[in-house]
Amino acid sequence: MGTRQDAAFEMVLALHRLLRSLRRASPTGGLQPTQLIALSLLTEAGPSRIGVIADRVPCSQPTATAVVAELETLGLVRREPDPTDGRATRVAVTDEGITALRGVALGEAGVLLERLEELSDGEADRVLATAPLLRLLADAGHG
Repeated sequence: MGTRQDAAFEMVLALHRLLRSLRRASPTGGLQPTQLIALSLLTEAGPSRIGVIADRVPCSQPTATAVVAELETLGLVRREPDPTDGRATRVAVTDEGITALRGVALGEAGVLLERLEELSDGEADRVLATAPLLRLLADAGHG
């Protein structure tokens, strides 16, 4: 592997470890990771069919169906008719779902802020400055 390839590999591992540790250290409101991913997807992309949710999470369609059913039972999503196909339905996040997702994200952000305090001000600023670039990279695969 080349230097850039090694650095990319190390970054992926570090991001996975960071996200796992933030999730473990903050309250999730009882939501599972796949449920949080689905809520996040629906919040960002808007109402979507189950197949789209399965493709983007990624998971199997039966898993996506089960996740949506659990979220619907909790009042975090609702099903609505698909305006382009009267036989199909889409899943939309509810206000309660947005509130739940925001609560989890704020909890994780709080843990991140605590960890950033262990760095110098310059290091913390450099980490936070990567957020827009990481967003660009995250969105690049969905354009």
